[in-house]
Amino acid sequence: MGLPALEFSDCCLDSPQFRERLKSHEAELDKTNKFIKELIKDGKSLIAALKNLSSAKRKFADSLNDFKFRCIGDAETDDEICIAKSLQEFAAVLRNLEDERMRMIENAGEVLITPLEKFRKEQIGAAKEAKKKYDKETEKYCGVLEKHLNLSSKKKESQLQEADSQVDLVRQHFYEVSLEYVFKVQEVQERKMFEFVEPLLAFLQGLFTFYHHGYELAKDFSDFKTELTISIQNTRNRFEGTRSEVESLMRKMKENPHEHKNISPFTMEGYLYVQEKRHFGTTSWVKHYCTYHSESKRITMVPFDQKSGGKGGDDEAIILKSCTRRKTDSIEKRFCFDVEAVDRPGVITMQALSEEDRRLWMEAMDGREPVYNSNKDSQSEGTAQLDIMGFSIVKKCIHAVETRGIHEQGLYRVVGVNSRVQKLLSILMDPKTAETEDDICAEWEIKTITSALKTYLRMLPGPLMMYQFQRSFIKAAKLENQESRTSEIHTLVHRLPEKNRQMLHLLMNHLANVAQNHKQNLMTVANLGVVFGPTLMRPQEETVAAIMDIKFQNIVVEILIENHDKIFNTVPDTPQSNSQLLLSRKKSTDSKPPSCSERPLTLFHTVQPSEKQENRNSIINSSLESVTSSNINSFLHSNSTPQSNMNSSDPDLEVIKPNRPNSLIPPDPTEAFEDVPTSSQTSVEGGSVDERC
Repeated sequence: MGLPALEFSDCCLDSPQFRERLKSHEAELDKTNKFIKELIKDGKSLIAALKNLSSAKRKFADSLNDFKFRCIGDAETDDEICIAKSLQEFAAVLRNLEDERMRMIENAGEVLITPLEKFRKEQIGAAKEAKKKYDKETEKYCGVLEKHLNLSSKKKESQLQEADSQVDLVRQHFYEVSLEYVFKVQEVQERKMFEFVEPLLAFLQGLFTFYHHGYELAKDFSDFKTELTISIQNTRNRFEGTRSEVESLMRKMKENPHEHKNISPFTMEGYLYVQEKRHFGTTSWVKHYCTYHSESKRITMVPFDQKSGGKGGDDEAIILKSCTRRKTDSIEKRFCFDVEAVDRPGVITMQALSEEDRRLWMEAMDGREPVYNSNKDSQSEGTAQLDIMGFSIVKKCIHAVETRGIHEQGLYRVVGVNSRVQKLLSILMDPKTAETEDDICAEWEIKTITSALKTYLRMLPGPLMMYQFQRSFIKAAKLENQESRTSEIHTLVHRLPEKNRQMLHLLMNHLANVAQNHKQNLMTVANLGVVFGPTLMRPQEETVAAIMDIKFQNIVVEILIENHDKIFNTVPDTPQSNSQLLLSRKKSTDSKPPSCSERPLTLFHTVQPSEKQENRNSIINSSLESVTSSNINSFLHSNSTPQSNMNSSDPDLEVIKPNRPNSLIPPDPTEAFEDVPTSSQTSVEGGSVDERC
């Protein structure tokens, strides 16, 4: 099981569970830091002690063999599996080299020691500094909060307001420091997957160069080296996209944290101070992390000290009977309310952290509906439909790309100017223009057309591969066996509504054609997966865990492109029963894990120009005919059929109504990551080049 994802929304609550997850990440960083430190020491010994080369290399190899990567999430991609087992491969190579008694190691300090020291000092060191700052701010915030809550309510109103403002500033600063620390911890965990392995790969390459007797071993190692290089590059590319998404989410959380809270199973949760009676009539206020569930009226109180990070006693649960606001003149403390329990005698006096916090607790315990931030799709939806016009727009864009720009470098990576993209979409979506113009005129640049196609897909009321199948597709991509992944995705595609499947078929035929020309346009299947994964399978909830699954979305799109002919033109096998499915998965688990050579390399055989033109025309014509005839029939029978063809036999599928608003809503904010020029992009003739390419 990998490390749990740290959600930014948990930084605000700062719950015990969040602290436990954070500790697991910190322990992993400490473990990595110690291992890198030891590895650097061993490397220096290897360079200096030529006479003891054999023993030093064996120790170094043993250190590599003992270390195991832990990735964020519950599953690993093929690239991550390849990278994770790379240390064991390196260790085997070093043991073989020991027999050859090689004595010269040149440039090892530059290619091995320096990058590791740099990673340890700049990345892990920065994470340690962020931890010190986080711990300091935690102590400061808790101290100021306790001092503030002990402030007498009899003081002047101006003094109380000033004290409230000061606490708000300290709380906001603590929240920002917490977000930055969580961001840095997860960034280092992701970076080590490539910044840590690449120096080792370079060191091994240096050994092969300077050791004549290692030539045969280097030749045997070259296949795995190629696979590992591809895996590292793919992991790096995914990291760049994931990091931008996580950083964007962090900025949103900083700007307006209340709009990005996680949907909680509890009606209300947070810290409260509970008044406890001591001996001789004295009382004390103990900090508890409390949760309340309105249906069961159950209140759970966990004594917890944020400064020490540990529990202060046993958990306690009570059943709510009533909740009453405490008058200010009846108690010295502010923000207090009384709670009566069914299963406990007497009154429990609690103190909230602020007036607003008390109001929320009072509303929740009064039996009112909980206040949640509905996790809405940030995408501007409702401006596009899978109707006749929608298919016409997509076919026009595909036809223009395949006839005029199939060889353009960075196809679908290079983006158009947003204003031009919006103008083209408004023309294509205008019913008058759609009837009079069959093709997109040559004045529009290819990058504008490709951006318009991606934007139109994002403007659909829901993702093309639908929210309800999101988790199923991700689970299919996480299967260990490549054949099982393809089979599961094949079945899921045929559960999609007819129009969604037709549109997906049309798009995958086109992307396969683009990938066949990857030598000219540089767009391999892996690159197309990076571009279209988030577009076709955008998640319903924008969380860190969802962002971490982007790499599996890309794998789903890669499988669809590579197997498009089988998936869309053949009927899937009869679904297995639950027992059969569990048995097949057990067999897959018991079998030998696929080697790196079994993973698709996302490269295509390049056919002759005449074959490419013939295949391209036949694919497009057949797809256009099938899609057009299907949509025309659906349109002609729309008066007699109350529901569109979007409904399938699956009862969980939603009905998508063909409503088309006249206005064109601006693209998704995530378009800024892919289709909006930024300062880090190069402007070319009024456009821009996305550096993710």
